[in-house]
Amino acid sequence: MTAIPFETLLIANRGEIAVRVIRACRALGIRSVAVYSDVDRTSPHVALADAAVAIGPAAPLESYLNVERILDAARATGAQAIHPGYGFLAENAAFARAVAAAGITFVGPSPEAMEAMGDKLGARRTMSRLGIPIVPGSDPDADPPSLPALAAGIGFPLLVKAAGGGGGRGMRRVDTPDQLQDALTAASREAQAAFGDPRVYLERVVERARHVEVQVLGDRHGNVVHVYERECSLQRRFQKVIEEAPAPNLAAAVRQGLLDSAVRAAQSVRYEGAGSVEFLVEGDRFYFLEMNTRLQVEHPVSEIVCGIDLVEQQIRIAAGQALPFRQEDIRVRGHAIEARICAEDPARGFAPSPGRIACFVEPGGAGVRCDSGVLSGGVVPAEYDALIAKVIGYGADRHAALDVIAAALRELVVLGVTTNAEFLSTLLADPDVLAGSADTQLVTRRYSDWLPAPVATDADSPELVAAALALHFRTPTAGGGRAGAAAAPGVASPWQQLAGWRTGRGAS
Repeated sequence: MTAIPFETLLIANRGEIAVRVIRACRALGIRSVAVYSDVDRTSPHVALADAAVAIGPAAPLESYLNVERILDAARATGAQAIHPGYGFLAENAAFARAVAAAGITFVGPSPEAMEAMGDKLGARRTMSRLGIPIVPGSDPDADPPSLPALAAGIGFPLLVKAAGGGGGRGMRRVDTPDQLQDALTAASREAQAAFGDPRVYLERVVERARHVEVQVLGDRHGNVVHVYERECSLQRRFQKVIEEAPAPNLAAAVRQGLLDSAVRAAQSVRYEGAGSVEFLVEGDRFYFLEMNTRLQVEHPVSEIVCGIDLVEQQIRIAAGQALPFRQEDIRVRGHAIEARICAEDPARGFAPSPGRIACFVEPGGAGVRCDSGVLSGGVVPAEYDALIAKVIGYGADRHAALDVIAAALRELVVLGVTTNAEFLSTLLADPDVLAGSADTQLVTRRYSDWLPAPVATDADSPELVAAALALHFRTPTAGGGRAGAAAAPGVASPWQQLAGWRTGRGAS
């Protein structure tokens, strides 16, 4: 392939996605620059990068959301490009414009495409114009005072949804008319705090629906392809917890309709880079939900089954290169399932569980990939998202992938903070999940009062033995910092087996 013109790329993010981008830079021969807040000083992404710049206190507004400090770090290190990861500033058109104004390449779509699709109301209008079905809801131009009257016409239950942003923020379910006003007020307030945009709209609840999204790639030469679909129906409070590719038990006509609609949506805004078009599927019908104009958390499952490095393609597209493949070149081989490991306590309503990780041992073996942003002895800060790792299992078919991911979760060790790993194992054993017939309400319907099994106290238990061994061999050198983390003996990375998942065969 053609060489990348960027010598240095700055990652405006943290945690496992920063590690992911750094690894991609290393594979492409690009010097990587990490940025970090005060509480992330000893984080793995800081140690792995070729250079690292402090950008402020823990509070996101003073660090990872501080545009000027990020741009100052880019200028100081000579970065020619900035990758935003996901979250923080990834879908911020003003940030993309500020990056371009500084003479730096933004690794992502144009600000205009971000605005066209990042605004859910505008995106609904665009999809309707293209003839792509949308979930029945309020008109994009409806005035807030008219929403209660419109709700009666839409029918209950319905959702109040933020016009900008995503991730379940600014979203409230309303089952009866008397709940509507409080939901409108709360959703608007949350949307303003999270996205700086208080606008909300109404959307009918599609009961027992599936959530399926399509990965797309577009370049500045007018080429747009899909990288097939992902099943994202396993959610709690609108947050995805387990994803897989391809979507199971999807009728061929529905699948083709989703894929074609996603490509048309991306083409309509001349999309450049990686993005995902999300749909609700109800039987043999589907509805457009939204487009995420960034890399998705669950991108690894698409990479594995299609053998395409999405981050590499993002960087090459930003450098002006054309996609190196055509639609007919992309094929699905096997099945992949991802479980999001979060520092949260299922027994306390999945409340965040920040703190120091006494021991972290990644699972391994054939077909296992683990994308993580932590090490034994590291800290999960209270200020950021609770995601600490993503465990992915690959198999020749869905049955094999389910076996691999179940075994990987049993092998995973995280001590010192409470995680949702046991909950995810329970969920993966659910009969509807095993049958590939889950819907977006399954977790709420069956697991709202889930509690973990009693913890073993046997001093000779395998978990405690594993913890002792891990602490002995893997704890970073005293003193922390980039040098200490980098010098930790035995810190293995799933990226050492990159060739396996990139060709769709899984790690070996």
